[in-house]
Amino acid sequence: MRRGYLHVTRFPVQRKVIESPLLAGQPLALVEEVRGQRRVAFASTRALKAGVRPGMTLTAATALEPELRHFPYRPQDEAQALAALGESLLGLCPGFQRDAPDGLWFDAGAAHLVGGELELGARVLEVCAEQGYRGHVTVASEAFTSRVLARHGTRRVTVVPEGQGARALAPLPLQALEDGAVKAFAVLGLPTLGDVAALPAGAVVARGGAAAARAHARCRGVDDTPFAPEPLEESLEDRVVLDAPADTFEPVQFALKTLLDRLGARLAGRQRAAVRLTFVLRLDPTGEAQVPLLLARPTARAKLLLELARHRLGELRLERPVAEVAVRVDAHDEDLGQQLALGDAPEGDAALEGVLSRLATTLGEEALFAASLEAAHRPEAAHVARAFHPPEARRGLLSATEPAERTGLAERTGPVTVWREAGAARERPSRLLARPARLDAELAESGALLAARLGGRRHRVTAMAGPERLGGEWWTDTPYQRDYYRVHFEGLGPAWVFRDGRDGGFYLQGLFD
Repeated sequence: MRRGYLHVTRFPVQRKVIESPLLAGQPLALVEEVRGQRRVAFASTRALKAGVRPGMTLTAATALEPELRHFPYRPQDEAQALAALGESLLGLCPGFQRDAPDGLWFDAGAAHLVGGELELGARVLEVCAEQGYRGHVTVASEAFTSRVLARHGTRRVTVVPEGQGARALAPLPLQALEDGAVKAFAVLGLPTLGDVAALPAGAVVARGGAAAARAHARCRGVDDTPFAPEPLEESLEDRVVLDAPADTFEPVQFALKTLLDRLGARLAGRQRAAVRLTFVLRLDPTGEAQVPLLLARPTARAKLLLELARHRLGELRLERPVAEVAVRVDAHDEDLGQQLALGDAPEGDAALEGVLSRLATTLGEEALFAASLEAAHRPEAAHVARAFHPPEARRGLLSATEPAERTGLAERTGPVTVWREAGAARERPSRLLARPARLDAELAESGALLAARLGGRRHRVTAMAGPERLGGEWWTDTPYQRDYYRVHFEGLGPAWVFRDGRDGGFYLQGLFD
């Protein structure tokens, strides 16, 4: 199979700088405990230029670079972040396999869908760049070939044709083997992998054993290492441990940006969109605060999620400093994208999301509600207020109308409700009264409506269209028979008015926007 390899140079260091932008260009090291001593696991470019090397004790590293800043190296966190990067690539490749601590293989079998393997490699790097990472990609038929060329090659994207692995590897230095077999070949004075490949197989086995034979075969472009794609975790959750407990919002905000960038990329890779999130702030020394966020519509846009997180958490008052920030996706749906009308922009929807978030924060989520259409013939009973929930992407904006659609009574088209009757669509007002209001009507001798008093003021009728007869529920104790008119009142605008067949009175049913 064709597989690619993504190498993110010193991935843990890049990740640290992304999380803390002020560290960019500074000498820093990630340190781990080894046999009771703190030793450098990874170092930044400036620290390397000062002589700091992986494996060096922290004391020796600080002596070389007095301004060196150091942070704990947590392999589990790095592996989780690497997996998140792999998930963000799922929109381009069917699967990925981690190669900790700074690389991963990905299935390049779908490269033809994006214009070829060279274009696939470029797109993989684009996804990385969107998250702040820099790297190299090689696509080849062998795992070893793709890995070594991505790590030691000079091109950002390299494609090795089928059967050309040995030729592509030949110029690389012997140190590219990166395993114990290097010593077996170094004593022979061999400088490149091409020189290793030229050795007779029998002599290699006799001198170096199975490990040397395996390295020799790989240098000749022979590698049967299987591709084992990572299983995806069902839960979408990520966390960042702060360098020091924070008693202000700014460090928490940096952590939130990192988390939501990663979660947004993971959601996009899975073609999913978040519906409900929970922010978990773990406090120092103990305790935690959980803050839920219900979205107005499913989204995977990290920028929008961060803006909403600021609304929810920016004014939160906590008794103790925050030591760790975590984000959990409690509910998600299929991401079908967003259809905008001509001239519209996503910023308008982002503003709406912000307003809804502020309302939920100030008044509580129970204060938000939405109109849900009911399978009822009588207009004032055709909708009820229900707890607000984002529309499911599978059904889009029509999800709230499903009960009425099953009866063939109604459907939702933007803000306008349209009843299906006698095969024709008739417009209905966007603002319906909970109960029809009886009008103090002035009638002509013919019975036509001339004017009506509303709120103590007289409104003259300037236009009137109708009637449209609605009736039903004869099987109940309260049947109805009504003639509906669209009436334009002076100083009030268009209204939906009906004349009741039982008492002959005129009633206001709703207003058109």
